Amino acid sequence: MFAGVHTALVTPFLEDFTLDADAFRAIIDDQLDNGVAGIVPCGTTGESPTLTHEEHVRVIQLAVRHTAGRGIVIAGTGSNSTTEAINLTQAAELAGADASLQVAPYYNKPSQDGLYRHFRAIAQSTELPIMLYSIPGRCVIEIEVDTVARLAEDCSNIVAIKEAGGRTERVTALRAKLPDDFQILSGDDGLTVPFMKEGACGVVSVTSNILPKVMADLVSAMADGNTADAESLHAQYEPLFNGMLGIDVNPVPIKAALALAGKCNGRLRLPLCEMAEEKVADLRKILESAGVELSN
Repeated sequence: MFAGVHTALVTPFLEDFTLDADAFRAIIDDQLDNGVAGIVPCGTTGESPTLTHEEHVRVIQLAVRHTAGRGIVIAGTGSNSTTEAINLTQAAELAGADASLQVAPYYNKPSQDGLYRHFRAIAQSTELPIMLYSIPGRCVIEIEVDTVARLAEDCSNIVAIKEAGGRTERVTALRAKLPDDFQILSGDDGLTVPFMKEGACGVVSVTSNILPKVMADLVSAMADGNTADAESLHAQYEPLFNGMLGIDVNPVPIKAALALAGKCNGRLRLPLCEMAEEKVADLRKILESAGVELSN
């Protein structure tokens, strides 16, 4: 179900910091017209922590309506509150989402048994397929391999994981412990090729917001066994992958890149804020070197 590229969508804002629905629809069209398999609204890249519950649901509803079956919609509905995650997941299911992305609870640092109970409760509350999301750099905790395996065994709708721990050996360990049909996706664009070599089936991508066809071609080449072609694309765009990671915290750089390309205005909600002018100049150079067409 999750093979391919799934874009972790930005949430564009108008001058008053409400949702820019027109820009959002245009970004979705750009993804689906260029080979992306699905979209992920309301993840970290979509600034979900600063969306109200009503906004969160509205963004998912808009994504579902506008996608209209052209790709799958994986709604980001995770939370560090199990009750809130259940409520958002059920709202996403009602809206017609195809699946749910469930991030590890952040800040409150549950034990592995607490993680297991959290994800099991969410899985029992919905019929949606669930993709777990392990990102210890943001959440402090990791969903351990044994916990993922336990959830896969006990919850029939927990069927995938977005792995953003930055370690290829994690993919190897997950692949060894999980059923063959359990899907692993890279959570880092720059690790897509090495992760797929170890058994991942695609990527939840930030870069595809600005370069959907490049990411779709890279993953397709790996899936088809054309490793040399995939590695060539990886080498070509590695400065962009690394530059976006190093220049500022996600989603600040990707929103700035989209603004430079004329796809949205780049506004961020506090506590996130725009990059300094010198960083924007550095990002412009990175994008131009990667062949991204800029309009601003």
